[in-house]
Amino acid sequence: MLSLRALKHTLAAACCLGLLASTSSFAAPEAGTLKMGVEPWLGYGQWHVATEHDLFKKQGFEKVEVINFAEDKDINAALASGQIDAANIATHTAMGMISAGLPVKIVLLLDQSNTADAMLVSPEVKSLQDLKGKQVAYEEGTTSDILLRSALASAGLAFSDIKPVPMPAASAGSALIAKRVPVAVTYEPYLSVAMQGDPNLKMLYSGHADPGLISDVLVVRDDVIKNKPGQIAALIKTWDAALAHYQANTAADRAVIAKAVGATPEELKTAFDGVKYYSLAENKQVLSHDFTSKTFPHVLKAATDAGIVQQPVTPAQVIDASFVNAE
Repeated sequence: MLSLRALKHTLAAACCLGLLASTSSFAAPEAGTLKMGVEPWLGYGQWHVATEHDLFKKQGFEKVEVINFAEDKDINAALASGQIDAANIATHTAMGMISAGLPVKIVLLLDQSNTADAMLVSPEVKSLQDLKGKQVAYEEGTTSDILLRSALASAGLAFSDIKPVPMPAASAGSALIAKRVPVAVTYEPYLSVAMQGDPNLKMLYSGHADPGLISDVLVVRDDVIKNKPGQIAALIKTWDAALAHYQANTAADRAVIAKAVGATPEELKTAFDGVKYYSLAENKQVLSHDFTSKTFPHVLKAATDAGIVQQPVTPAQVIDASFVNAE
């Protein structure tokens, strides 16, 4: 029989993951401004759609500020200091933040990269096994790092089996075209630029081979979850409304997103096609289920191997699915 203390712990963990049934939705958003951080990545694009079509106000918000940041470290600092209430970041970045003690939780799965993150190889590399002994260009601590480690693991190779060549993602494709390396791991739009520069290059491995590994999430500070749950619920509904608008008006809304991230729809076409956005209904199906039981441990291992996560974390520490499960 479980002790009372163990039972309380078990119930607390289940509540944190939103695994207990909920019979009511959250109240209307509390008064005041919600400040949310984004970076210039199209995976966060539905927030720009929401801004363009005034969807925050339609969900009852007094005001939402969508604030642009250049790097993860800047969003990390803003979250830690309370300058922003929520942020859109990669799943492995969220794990790293929480591992380091930042008081935030994942409340929504936003998107996953299928072919917008990938490994490109020159013609002599026929399979993942051929990576052994090869130089591989990639950016450390990024989605490219995570994807590279996933590719190696799937081929039964260790990281020590390759010759890592760390460099910015923007330079990895160029190094491959210039034949300085035979393998490069990068993401859009650098993938398309590289393949246009050398039609002989081929995509050997991508996020499609490891669903959810390269994904983005919405994180919210613990104090905001506690004190303004109505705002979080409304924020999630806004994302869903924006995604529905995008699906009905894809060309127009891609233009909105492209402008917000500093590009044209044509430049980002391949990137858009390589990304899957998650609706609220899909979050209800996966966030406290497959994402928790299958995706989470896989991402955690890759992020730990890459040095992004320094201390172990559990799903209960990282995920609060109560908002998506309540709707």
